[in-house]
Formats: sequence, C-alpha cells, structure tokens
Amino acid sequence: MDEARITAYRDGPLIVRGPFRLEDQDGRRIETQRETIALCRCGKSRMRPFCDGTHALVRFRAPSTAESGRAG
Repeated sequence: MDEARITAYRDGPLIVRGPFRLEDQDGRRIETQRETIALCRCGKSRMRPFCDGTHALVRFRAPSTAESGRAG
C-alpha cells in the first residue's frame, strides 16, 4: 500500500491504515508505533487523538458515510 487508507466506522473511530504521519496543529509529530491506528471521533477518549473504546460507553452515533451536504 503506497498511501494511507482511512475508514470511518459507524458509531466508532476512524481507522488509519498504511504509511502516514500524524501531527498536532503545530506540525509536531505524534509518535505511533503501529501501521494501523484508531482515531477518536467522539471526543471522549482518554487517549486522544487515539480511540480507547469510550464511544461505546457514551453511545456516540455517527454514520460511516459522509453526512448529506458535507464533503471534504
């Protein structure tokens, strides 16, 4: 795989697979030890920006597809 693939899971995290570089808003690298990571979408993880499964406890809801009227 020569590019990252990001998959949005319904009611869950964004899964990032492949070569990627994760940075904070100031351009500082956020170290990861894996080629596949889960990024929090619910905002409640204690490991942000990584997912810790809290989305299930807080009953986070989000589709796996783009919401209507919004596009990247």
